[in-house]
Amino acid sequence: MINPLARRRDDRPDRFRRGVYLLPSMMTVSNLLCGYASVVYSTRGDFDTAAVLIGIAMVVDTLDGFFARLTHSQSAFGAELDSLADVVSFGVAPAILAFTWGLWPLGRFGWAAGFVYVTAAAMRLARFNIQGMAATDKRYFAGLPSPAAASVTASTVFLYPWGLQDPRIAALALPMVLVPGLLMVSTIRFRSVKAIDVGWRRSPVVLLIGAAVIAAIASHPRIALAALSYTYVSAALFLFVYGRIRRRPGADGPPPATVDKASQA
Repeated sequence: MINPLARRRDDRPDRFRRGVYLLPSMMTVSNLLCGYASVVYSTRGDFDTAAVLIGIAMVVDTLDGFFARLTHSQSAFGAELDSLADVVSFGVAPAILAFTWGLWPLGRFGWAAGFVYVTAAAMRLARFNIQGMAATDKRYFAGLPSPAAASVTASTVFLYPWGLQDPRIAALALPMVLVPGLLMVSTIRFRSVKAIDVGWRRSPVVLLIGAAVIAAIASHPRIALAALSYTYVSAALFLFVYGRIRRRPGADGPPPATVDKASQA
């Protein structure tokens, strides 16, 4: 006699495994939902909520990769779905937020700047899909990651959510969109936060620094998040310029002395 309860108990591990494999994709869909909702709230003029939703999308985007590695469920489908969701959450949503918040007084220049940002984000993600798997040094990204670029816009709007009305002041918002867009398609190396060796096993100072950052975000989230976003971008640019200066001829010291053959003769 067939016992249906026994069959159901036997199927539990397989059904549980299938559910676990769906977890990263559900995180990706949640990322896409946050990007879509951010666009909706931006068009309604609720810039605070729209900026927070982009921040939530960044957290969810990190979780889907974490769960994919944890469950060993990485797949080509998941990678492509993640990139498409990132185009919405870190490309379209920040551009719409920037336009409705402060670029609209500039008219065509405003929406053109937003389109440049969206194009740069799409190109950045397409290049990552091609080069990501072949990259030998996982500690660095080639170009500014799209979540970090979106954090610049989101944190700025979150810091000043009242919007810009004067075209002369709105022109100051153009670098907030154009600079991250250009950095996304550049070849400047940006350090991966997940690959930073903070040495927490050797020094408790790093734990205190982490606690201080968490306390700053909890007490003054608007200022702290904007400071973190701009610090990440500025530090990479500083290291890039510093490395270029050090590689210049003669930067390591005076050139070697030449021997005057006429004086030796």
